[in-house]
Amino acid sequence: MAAFNVNSARAQRLEALGLSWDFEVDGETFSLPTEIPRRSAHALAELKDNDLDGLLALLMGEESYQRLCQHEVSVQDIAAILEAYGQDTGLGVGEG
Repeated sequence: MAAFNVNSARAQRLEALGLSWDFEVDGETFSLPTEIPRRSAHALAELKDNDLDGLLALLMGEESYQRLCQHEVSVQDIAAILEAYGQDTGLGVGEG
């Protein structure tokens, strides 16, 4: 039996999903990564379950997060974004 090739599997995921998952708010496009590096996963694990701001800042990067904060985005909007993101990428973030 051949060894599982991590690089090949990653390449297939990225080919299917792309490098980022995009969403739009008020005509402005934002991105979340389709792959989360382990270092970021450790930082995500340290966040409280209800820290949506910390979650988004970590995933989006501070500059993009600050641009998002310029829009009137509700908690329900963020929940909908994270739900769609999880469905499309298979990443279960923001689930408390």
